Amino acid sequence: MADGSREPATILPLELRGVGFEAGGIPLIKDLTCTLERGPITAVIGPNGAGKSLFLRLCHGLIQPTSGTVHWGGAPDNPVNRQAMVFQRPVMLRRSVVANIEHVLAARKIPRSERAPRIEEVLERTGLARFATQSARTLSFGEQQKLAIARAWVLKPDVLFLDEPTASLDPAATHWIEELVLSIHDGGTRIVMTTHDLGQARRLAREILFMFRGRLLEHSEAEPFFDKPRNDLAEAYIAGEPLWWRHGETGTLKRQKPKFRNPTR
Repeated sequence: MADGSREPATILPLELRGVGFEAGGIPLIKDLTCTLERGPITAVIGPNGAGKSLFLRLCHGLIQPTSGTVHWGGAPDNPVNRQAMVFQRPVMLRRSVVANIEHVLAARKIPRSERAPRIEEVLERTGLARFATQSARTLSFGEQQKLAIARAWVLKPDVLFLDEPTASLDPAATHWIEELVLSIHDGGTRIVMTTHDLGQARRLAREILFMFRGRLLEHSEAEPFFDKPRNDLAEAYIAGEPLWWRHGETGTLKRQKPKFRNPTR
């Protein structure tokens, strides 16, 4: 780590130790432990209700765990100004595309002299330059998602969290967003993203976190995970099977295949 007069080179690793989160007395994240180092794109996958979005919010610091700790190893405190997050349904300000980007730079107290060059660069790199003066709320959903990513990218974060960045997008828009994600990664930003698209996880990620019912069941490199996952629920998930389960004799969850009625009877 750098001395007190300089910022550390990176805020990573991000360490979660025994993290739990409850809402209304209901445990939603349970005893989650993992470390995210520098390097690959990480895809967080699992069925609806697995806790993927909550995981990102806990990492980003939007919510605080009810048990356990979230710690950035490269920084003494929560490094808010060196990370960013893009939500599945981003909110567009009632302003132009340029003004939306300028707003986040002003909020982070980026000097005025630096803002115009940053905005120009990110508009070009996201393909939004031709929409610069257009109201953000009149953009298509795919273009709004590009703008949401541009607002995060312009901050030059060490780590970028993406929550389902291509949900509801057509194949062409999905391709453009994936290209942006790869460009951001190639520029040195650590990407952690949730996705329901297993093809997308295979294309982009080199590290997989598989979650189910608030638990992290497998943390693996992508290639061996998709070749043969160690967890049977992960195996069922990537095979497209419904994830049915019951409590075993010891109280642990056991996978069982569902029994379907014959509709012709």
